[in-house]
Amino acid sequence: MRTVMIAAALTLAPTHIVIADHPPAVMIAQSGDTAPTLFAADDWQAAAEAGDWYPMFLTERQRIETEVRRAMEVGINVPVPRDLGGGPTHEQHKANYKLIAGAGALYRLTGDRVYADFARDMLLAYADLYPTLDRHPAGRAPVKGRLFWQALNDSVWLVYASQGYDAIRDTLSDADRSRIDDDVFRRMARFFVEENAGYLDRIHNHAAWAAAGVGMTGYVLRDDRLVERALRGSRADGSAGFLRQIDELFSPDGYYAEGPYYQRYALAPFIIFSRAIEANDPERGIFAYRDGVLLKAVESVIQASYGGRIIPINDSIPEKGIDSEEIVTGVAVAFSQTGDARLLSIAAGQGRTILTPDGMAVARGLSEGLARPFAFRSMSLNDGPEGDRGALALIRAGGEDGQLLVMKNTQQGQGHGHFDRLNWLFYDRGAPVVTDYGAARFLNIEAKDGGGYLDENESWAMATIAHNTLTVDGNSQFGGDWEHAEQFPMTQEAFDLSPGFQVARGRTGDAYPGVEMTRTLALVEHPALSAPLVIDVLRADGDRPRLYDLPLHFAGHILSQGFEARHAPEARPVLGNRAGYQHLWVDAQSDPGGEPRSLTWLQNDRFYTYRFAASAPTRALLVESGANDPDFNLRREQALIRRMEGQADAVFYAVLEPHGAYDSRAETVEGSTSRVRSLTHTESEGAVAVVVELASGARIIMTVADDATPEAEHSLRVAGETLTWTGPHARFDRPETAR
Repeated sequence: MRTVMIAAALTLAPTHIVIADHPPAVMIAQSGDTAPTLFAADDWQAAAEAGDWYPMFLTERQRIETEVRRAMEVGINVPVPRDLGGGPTHEQHKANYKLIAGAGALYRLTGDRVYADFARDMLLAYADLYPTLDRHPAGRAPVKGRLFWQALNDSVWLVYASQGYDAIRDTLSDADRSRIDDDVFRRMARFFVEENAGYLDRIHNHAAWAAAGVGMTGYVLRDDRLVERALRGSRADGSAGFLRQIDELFSPDGYYAEGPYYQRYALAPFIIFSRAIEANDPERGIFAYRDGVLLKAVESVIQASYGGRIIPINDSIPEKGIDSEEIVTGVAVAFSQTGDARLLSIAAGQGRTILTPDGMAVARGLSEGLARPFAFRSMSLNDGPEGDRGALALIRAGGEDGQLLVMKNTQQGQGHGHFDRLNWLFYDRGAPVVTDYGAARFLNIEAKDGGGYLDENESWAMATIAHNTLTVDGNSQFGGDWEHAEQFPMTQEAFDLSPGFQVARGRTGDAYPGVEMTRTLALVEHPALSAPLVIDVLRADGDRPRLYDLPLHFAGHILSQGFEARHAPEARPVLGNRAGYQHLWVDAQSDPGGEPRSLTWLQNDRFYTYRFAASAPTRALLVESGANDPDFNLRREQALIRRMEGQADAVFYAVLEPHGAYDSRAETVEGSTSRVRSLTHTESEGAVAVVVELASGARIIMTVADDATPEAEHSLRVAGETLTWTGPHARFDRPETAR
């Protein structure tokens, strides 16, 4: 087979295009079955006439014009597929679907036939190539694509290329239209609907992309049968398909089953196809479906971010942010559907929009000064189709760049879920402090296993020890079996947003047979503190003596350790040989001790002191990831592990205190000493109290009851005083004079 290279026989404008030099937007006369259907021709016309007035839209058009004109100069390149993700042919086919979509939009916005002809010629090249292809030669995915190593990428190609084709289809001769219809789009739709019906019928983000591609193809080709099979499954009986995916994958709050990172990715097919449904079948009310769950999904994925980055739970790449293509699209479509001016402030932060009538609406709204602040707030995003399979707790203080405490009380998250229930993260001053590794993957970097998930994703990143939650007997939760884990929902027992005392609590008795774990995390404000602190109480009730390891993964430079520890600079032993332990070097460890200890580090010009203790003696281990990693696939990241041996029941308690500031330019230091004087705890059979004594002598007491029933009454004697409260937790403040 050959690589198709067709020189673009076009008169090319200069690379730096002046919009005023474009010919006027004159639309080709449309016949009833070839006019644009994903966006109406009138909507395109309105965008063409007004788009030059709005800087964000104009900038996006110039960017895409530059890319398309550059591709025209080089010539059409539709190579025979051979590479994994990141390889030359993979990247070329990925670039091509963007060029087809971009050229189609440019034609509609400028009326310049060179763009329509370029998209036509590229699609004709695919009409030559695609019928000759079998499954991808380098494919290792369960379902290989033809253009790409996995079928997922083929469906993404179909989603974007169908948009470009729709924009130019009415410019084609009958012969060209028939060839492209039959040898590209119908063949690709048949690949999913007939040859891989089981793939299309999954409840998964891959199937969402496939359904969107098939459905949009159906609209473009005026094939109602294809649309129905996209919406209702390969048998068109409602047992699968796009609508069922919305039902099963999103909670009533708009939270996506696989977590925020994959919500970011899955948002594109759900939103793009829904926009096409709304344009063609408005009576379906797709954006009102399930109480507007897809519009809620746009907001919830933004809420599940900090500093512009998606919170990295599950198989996440930490660098991915809300400026990604998918969320830019979601914001534009959601704004065009709702007129929610808060979304304009998100678009302003993204710095771009999409080249469609929806994107023009965003650019116009910004130019007219309609944007309103988007309030990042504390909220609980319930998980599961009925909202009863746990929740992601987001607790904030101090505004957008203030503190964010995240507690992961969600279900597994399908195959992309990590074994890290009751995990937590903490952000402050625009940066992560208590961190999560995310995924062991270098997306689309060919040298790193073709950009796919690395072996270390399972051996390290998915392992429980790689996260900030309890590991029992050196094993990952659920034995590292995600399909088994998927059967067991999480329980979020409490979520309380009382002023100055915001609390989340989760419970699981399924992660380790014979061990029930309950964790309570609170973001606590106090007048004597410069920033809120986090109080953490984790209780494990086991059926026999166990080995308990509780890690804290953190970002920053260690300044001081408040405990004696033996270092191993020469031998640098490895912590274990399985379940992620084989990837941890032990740099220092203490003897078992029952006294409270501390660790202080500097991150992003602020100091953080972590004080910790437990109900029985523990060791403190300082470790670093990267052991047993001959290909250097893992990042080197540090953690503190608290280890308790030989106990059936355990209470781990701690407080994380942000304090002070370091100014490297002025060489000044403020508040580098912790304002927490001591940390103690008291427990009875039914409750635990953690006492945080401040430097002033004032005390913050947090009580946590085993029984989380809201109406249950509890009492506990602490420091000679009997404390009584109702519900799962309470706070008691005692000034210095009360001691």
